[in-house]
Amino acid sequence: MSAIQVEGLTKVFRTYKKQPGLRGAIRGLFHRQYEEVQAAGDVSFRIDAGELVGFLGPNGAGKTTTLKMLAGLLYPTRGTAHVLGYVPWERQDAYRRRFALLLGQKNQLWWDLPARESLELNAKIYGIEPALFDRTVAELTELLDVRDKLNVMVRELSLGERMKLELVTALLHQPSVLLLDEPTIGLDVVSQKKVREFLREYNTRRQTTILLTSHYMADIEALCRRVIIIDHGRIFFDGRLSEVLDRFADFKLLTIQCAQTASLSAAELQACGEVVEQDPLSLKLKVKRERVVAVCKTLLDRLPVTDIDIQEVPIEDIIRQIFARKKDA
Repeated sequence: MSAIQVEGLTKVFRTYKKQPGLRGAIRGLFHRQYEEVQAAGDVSFRIDAGELVGFLGPNGAGKTTTLKMLAGLLYPTRGTAHVLGYVPWERQDAYRRRFALLLGQKNQLWWDLPARESLELNAKIYGIEPALFDRTVAELTELLDVRDKLNVMVRELSLGERMKLELVTALLHQPSVLLLDEPTIGLDVVSQKKVREFLREYNTRRQTTILLTSHYMADIEALCRRVIIIDHGRIFFDGRLSEVLDRFADFKLLTIQCAQTASLSAAELQACGEVVEQDPLSLKLKVKRERVVAVCKTLLDRLPVTDIDIQEVPIEDIIRQIFARKKDA
C-alpha cells in the first residue's frame, strides 16, 4: 500500500523583478515586472509504506520544494498528493501528528534551553503521555548515543550532537512518515556514520516510511535501495540504485599490478581505455563495459601482471556525470 502518492505535482513561484537604480525602484511602484520560476514540474511517484527512498538532485532541482509541499508548508500550483491518505496542504491535525519534517539547516530545538526541555515542550504540543515520552526519549537517545547531552544547553552542543537530538525531536511522536532534507550536512564522518546506522535500524524496527535527500552519496548507498532523481524540477529516473549503474555507467575501472616495470605505448593504452592513474608498477584504466574481457586478455598477454581488479565506477561519480550531462543538454 502506498504511503505517499504524488501525481503531477507542480510549484511555480512568481517573483518581482526589480529594475536597477533609483529610477527602477520608482518605476516599480507603478509598473511591476514579474517572472515565474518553476521549482517543481509535473512530479509523480509513489512510495510504499516502510520504504526508505533516496531523493537526489543538484542544488535548485526542486527536492526541498517537493518535501515542503508534502509537509503542507507550501501549496502546489497544480497537481495532487496524498500522504497516509491525507492531502498535506489541508493541514489537518490528524495528519500533522503522523509525519515529521527535518531540515538539516533549520533548528527545531530552542537555542537557550537544555535539550530535554525542548523535548518536553514538543511532548506537550503532541499530547504525549509522560510514560511514553520517557520510554521514547530513552530509546532514541540510547540509539544515537546522546543520553548524556539531554541536560546540556542546545547552544553548547556540537553540530553532530545537535543534529542527533533534532532527530530525537522529529521522532518523538513516532511518525509514520519521515521527510529528511540533508540530515547529515556539515557533520563529521563519525557523526554521519552514526546517523546512518540509526536511520537504518529505526526504519527496520519501526517500518517508518522515509524520503531522504542528501548530497552525500555515502548516505544514499548505505540506506536506499531505490532512488528518485530530479533535476530542473522534473523526475528523470525512479528505480533501484543498482539500475543507475546499468543505465548510466557504460564503463568499469580496471586496475592492474605488475611484478616489474613494464609499459605499453600511448597508442596501445588508448586502444585499451582511458588512463586514470599510472606508475611503473600499476595501471588504472576506465574501460567500456563490453570491452573489459578483451582488455584484460590484452594486458595479461602483454604485461607481467600479478594482480587485476575490476570495479564499478563510484555511484557518486555517476550521479555527478548525470547532472553535468543534463546541464549541458
